[in-house]
Amino acid sequence: MGPLFPQELISDPLNLFIAIFIGIGFGIGLEAGGFTNTRKLAGVFYGYDFVVLKVFFTAALTGAIGLFLMDSYGLIDINLTFYPKTFWIPTLIAGIVMGLGFILGGFCPGTSICAASTGKIDGIAFVGGVFIGIFGYAFTYESLFQNLRSKGGLGKANIAEKLGMSNELFIFIVLIIAIIAFIVVDKIQKRVNEKKPVEKIEELGL
Repeated sequence: MGPLFPQELISDPLNLFIAIFIGIGFGIGLEAGGFTNTRKLAGVFYGYDFVVLKVFFTAALTGAIGLFLMDSYGLIDINLTFYPKTFWIPTLIAGIVMGLGFILGGFCPGTSICAASTGKIDGIAFVGGVFIGIFGYAFTYESLFQNLRSKGGLGKANIAEKLGMSNELFIFIVLIIAIIAFIVVDKIQKRVNEKKPVEKIEELGL
């Protein structure tokens, strides 16, 4: 469980034990939040539900602020925390593929597994597609993806350093952007839902 395990603050057995409960809690949270419902997940692309954007934005900020505070108080050494090197070209292509899959299927890989575990047929179908993609990538890696994978290398990119600012200033700016984004998407969601009262009633089963 990063960043505690890589810095040897917890043992390997405790790391696995904690990971199990985090995984269970994460799955319960996704189901309780409606993230196994394709309509809620796809809502961010159509403007009627921005819960996905709010949750992931909040999670990213919580993680960033938590790491910064733990590093500031000497609880961890953030320089020892692992994060992968950045290759912007394959990342951009993968993001486009991921976005298209999200729009068409209404799931990301994690939420599709949660949906499949609850017996949802669309979730099971999506997981099947994930495995097809995994094996397809594995068997065509050398011929199609090996060279692409290393294109646009930026090393271990730190956005704050690239912009010439401190980590705390960057986190603060992202926090302000998040607050503004939440206000804007709330207005968009309200306007879109006001235009579709009939569809909203049908969705609620009334």
